[in-house]
Amino acid sequence: MPAFGRDGRNAGLDALRAFTTLLVVFHHCAITYGAIGGWYYHEIAPARTVESIALILFCTVNQAFFMGLFFLLAGYYTLPSLAAKGPVRFLAERFARLGLPLLFYGWVLGPATIALERTRGGASFGATFKELLIGGTFDSGPMWFAQALLIFTTLLTVGLAFGLWRRRDWRFTLHAMSFPTNSMLAGAALVTGGAALLLRIKWPVGVNVWGLQLGYFASYVVLFAAGFVAANSRLLECLPEKETTLWWRIALLTMPLLPLAYFIPGLPTRWHRVWTEAVYALWEPFVAWGVIMFLLQHFQRRYTKLHAFGQRLTKRAYTIYIVHPPVLVGIALLWKDVHVDQLIKFAVTGSLSCVVCYLIAGAILRIPGTKRIL
Repeated sequence: MPAFGRDGRNAGLDALRAFTTLLVVFHHCAITYGAIGGWYYHEIAPARTVESIALILFCTVNQAFFMGLFFLLAGYYTLPSLAAKGPVRFLAERFARLGLPLLFYGWVLGPATIALERTRGGASFGATFKELLIGGTFDSGPMWFAQALLIFTTLLTVGLAFGLWRRRDWRFTLHAMSFPTNSMLAGAALVTGGAALLLRIKWPVGVNVWGLQLGYFASYVVLFAAGFVAANSRLLECLPEKETTLWWRIALLTMPLLPLAYFIPGLPTRWHRVWTEAVYALWEPFVAWGVIMFLLQHFQRRYTKLHAFGQRLTKRAYTIYIVHPPVLVGIALLWKDVHVDQLIKFAVTGSLSCVVCYLIAGAILRIPGTKRIL
């Protein structure tokens, strides 16, 4: 059974959230050194080398599940928080915890990271940063997650409040439910993949709308909603062994299919693109479901109690997420002229960035009032 601390938190889920935060740092580090993706600083361009392909595959698998996992956990903790605080207080705290860091990052840390990257070409950090501030540059960067989560929680809370007001009954409850069957999970994966494919017709992967890559949002919406409805029965804390094992195997078997789809011979360029986009859209949820279920089960079995370091890391995870872009870019720039294998750079820069972000987060959280937000 999962273990809970005095504050009702699940040690395994908190450890998983911290692990996924560090995975985000390494994900962006991989893009720095040869993977495909949007990021501030690209030291090595993607290429058909073993090292670059390894980093591309690492990022592709990450992209299938890690941000969706954040949304699943966010939805899971939304229900008890909303029920305990009520819609007004809940939304006020969400705007403080999500909105204020988003604004600070967008107006300060985002431009600072852009200015830092431009020093590679000889530009002055101070002059560039000042120019960006005066020009009103707003760069949400990875804080798009806070932006999206704020939208999700606001729409959910307003919708629920309106429904309760119409009923004239302010007691909000969800009926207990059993874990979904394999058929339901497979159906959800197919629907999610189909929705992703439709979204990507309008907003292809890589296209941002107000800082949001809407092409990925089918799985984010589904997983946030799944977390919310699973909370009342605490389904994430009692995953059935048989289903979890099956979906983990499905994920492992599905992972190689995407790279193989890119090498189908004889297809015209146009049809090859349509084919790979369709495979990618359907590939993602089947990988995501299995990896997420495996990680949820593994971390709750492994971490029944968090010791001192684990507790500090989980408390600092959100702050680490916020501050990691300028730290990662800065560390990468410090040894950009050192010529070593890109996988070594990936490992060293990623590890150092995690350590420095951990220390910076600890210092920030010692500032009075920051713990109420971060």
